[in-house]
Amino acid sequence: MSIEEKLKAIIRDVPDFPKPGILFKDISTIMLDPEVSNEVLNHLVELYKDQHIEGVAGIESRGFLFGYPLAMRLGVPFILIRKEGKLPYKKISFSYELEYGFSTIELHEDAVKPGQRILIHDDLLATGGSAEAAANLIKRCGGELAGFNFLVGLSFLNGEEKLNKLSPNIVNLARF
Repeated sequence: MSIEEKLKAIIRDVPDFPKPGILFKDISTIMLDPEVSNEVLNHLVELYKDQHIEGVAGIESRGFLFGYPLAMRLGVPFILIRKEGKLPYKKISFSYELEYGFSTIELHEDAVKPGQRILIHDDLLATGGSAEAAANLIKRCGGELAGFNFLVGLSFLNGEEKLNKLSPNIVNLARF
């Protein structure tokens, strides 16, 4: 069974969360299965071990779940991209529009070195707004975007189209 088939079999659908009409893809079920979790991590390492990744940036908070272990297995720094007000040191911010308002994410100003090749990881690609904002933060620090990685991609929301202009290296382990 492929990693995509395994993820599709284990990810739980939660109707009407966080609001009516939304079918939420719950990845917490992956963490309940250590065997599948290790398969996901091993698959990610295989994908990126030869791509000269020099850092992995995880988007708060579910991007931390596999982003941090992936960075450790690749032997590169893990870069926290957090919601506004959560980072303690000097930071840069980027605000972006959501379908229901605005959000701001932040990055420590010294987390990315000029020229450093950064992979952005998150749990889910929907409209691509938060990943695009994360890419803008990486670039403002002088970093190079190595690509994007998501556990789940919701193809019908066209987020990949938005991110393609930033990097053609977009991987969704499971597409819905």
